[in-house]
Amino acid sequence: MSFKDFQRKFKKQFSDFFEIPSDVMLDLPKIVLVGHLQVFIENHRGIVEYTSEKVRIMVGDGEVGIDGKNLMLRNIKTDEICVEGQIKGLTLLEPGEVW
Repeated sequence: MSFKDFQRKFKKQFSDFFEIPSDVMLDLPKIVLVGHLQVFIENHRGIVEYTSEKVRIMVGDGEVGIDGKNLMLRNIKTDEICVEGQIKGLTLLEPGEVW
């Protein structure tokens, strides 16, 4: 077991014991899909790529890819972002993985 795996396991047990939400303790993204019209992402690290058909957003240990038409960024905050448009797909990418 690597040190990073040990840390993650410890943080998970800690958050479970003290009833702290895992997304906060483990620095995980919280992704809410509203139909095929909106995606809200909390705990993001910034925008990697943005076009009207593809949006890639950096999160903890990877990226979130959003595929669709007429995509627009809304409510960009330091910890939350909203993407609106005709959403066709949502992809979770690990570090170094190509979409």
